[in-house]
Amino acid sequence: MDYQVDLDVFHGPLDLLLYLVKRDEIDLRDIPIARVAEQFKHYLDVLQVIDVERVGDFLVMAATLAELKSKMLLPRPEESGAEEEDPRQELVRQLLEYKRFKDAAALLEQQAERQAERLPRQQPPAPTPSGPTPLRPVELWDLVSAFGRLLRETLALQPQQISIDQTPVHVYMEEVLGRLRGADRLPLSRLFLPPYTRSRLVGYFLAILELTRRFSVQAEQDETFGDIWVSLPPPPPADEPDAPARIS
Repeated sequence: MDYQVDLDVFHGPLDLLLYLVKRDEIDLRDIPIARVAEQFKHYLDVLQVIDVERVGDFLVMAATLAELKSKMLLPRPEESGAEEEDPRQELVRQLLEYKRFKDAAALLEQQAERQAERLPRQQPPAPTPSGPTPLRPVELWDLVSAFGRLLRETLALQPQQISIDQTPVHVYMEEVLGRLRGADRLPLSRLFLPPYTRSRLVGYFLAILELTRRFSVQAEQDETFGDIWVSLPPPPPADEPDAPARIS
């Protein structure tokens, strides 16, 4: 039987759009539709490889962006005295509303974590000297982008063949955890083992997403578009209860 994985990490097309806007530091009320539509398509191509049955909403958004792009390219009559409505207005309204709910959810999550971490005052750690660039937690779409680059690089180096892989995802999860137990951290690309068939690549990627969702691994990078490093989370101190892990 084919394995089926139900992941709740794909939050929908508005989440991806908001990520693209934040990453490129775009004014939310003045979105360059052509550029965002092209970037959205790259992510859509990757999502279709992962699970073509779950990208319906993303396809609708891609069509909406294409329609807005065509409207923005059409010449506007100069003689009309009335001010025409910006075709992006409805999309901006949806994004602003989604951002408000997402920010509110993040605030509630932070408050819950602070409440769960209420402990007796501890001595602050000694300051450490300046060292390498600190890593930052990555978002879901950073992982999707890195997986897209990996697909292009690996599948372009070998002939394409159709193969059926019925390996359960928990097998890939154990392989990933086993490799991380023998190293402090590994770049994302090192967690994908040959042969680089599409089904194996997707299996490894879904395993990494599921481990990330369970906080069994953590993913970080030192700069935008830089290498993504995956590692096991540090164990909690022996004299403290397990604190909830956090990933963006």
